[in-house]
Amino acid sequence: MRIALCNEVLRDMPFERQCAYAAALGYDGLEVAPFTLADDPRTLTGPRAAEIRRVAADHGLRITGLHWLLVAPEGLSVTEADAGVRAATLDMMHRLVDLCAALGGDVLVHGSPRQRTLPANGREEAVRRATDCFAAAGAAAGRAGVTYCIEPLSPTETNFVNTVAEAAALVEAIGEPALRTMIDTSAAKAAEVEAVEALLDRWLPTGLIAHVQVNDANRRGPGQGTDTFAPMFAALRRHGWDRTVAVEPFDYQPDGPGCAARAIGYVRGILEALP
Repeated sequence: MRIALCNEVLRDMPFERQCAYAAALGYDGLEVAPFTLADDPRTLTGPRAAEIRRVAADHGLRITGLHWLLVAPEGLSVTEADAGVRAATLDMMHRLVDLCAALGGDVLVHGSPRQRTLPANGREEAVRRATDCFAAAGAAAGRAGVTYCIEPLSPTETNFVNTVAEAAALVEAIGEPALRTMIDTSAAKAAEVEAVEALLDRWLPTGLIAHVQVNDANRRGPGQGTDTFAPMFAALRRHGWDRTVAVEPFDYQPDGPGCAARAIGYVRGILEALP
């Protein structure tokens, strides 16, 4: 399986330096947060997208996908009642699907908790609006040959789609083959009853899980807290996982570069020790 680093961990570095550093540490790719490359990700088209892909390839890396999709520009939301906001949000989702394909990635992770919050009133209508947005994104992803994942997040981050079961129900109700869900280990620790390895054993055979991100329950990188990740990686191997696993810490200790280095050493050690 491939191990990617979520590039915002190195956001203080120019992109070429991010690639050089991640490659030197032993990562296979970068999972890109578009806002780290442009204040308005809608500008990441044509020659600029080709240049980003080339820079990564020159360092032996792939851009494996995109995440933190609706952070920039400000004001986007899949649940907003305002038709203009939803139109801008849908436009961004379509553009990011195309960007992911242009960069050579294969997965988009729709987390963006603030941009999917349900209002206190009119929740059913807000869910319907979000469902329409996800359906459109799934259809666009199918046309582009990539996968669009709805990410379950903890209740402290959002009040909409907190568990794999909730995300899976939404995906199945929409019925777009390129729309899937995924597991973020820190979010799963906060929202799920089962251990991550049990979730994988239950959900991987359904085909609904298309991506995995790893981080400790304390929001630091794997290996920097009390969570054990060997059972999770063993479950992935047991099910023949041949996709990317992305390292996505949020609390960078001692700093971004140091956190990235510690995480890949820990993960590679686990993978080498597995039968």
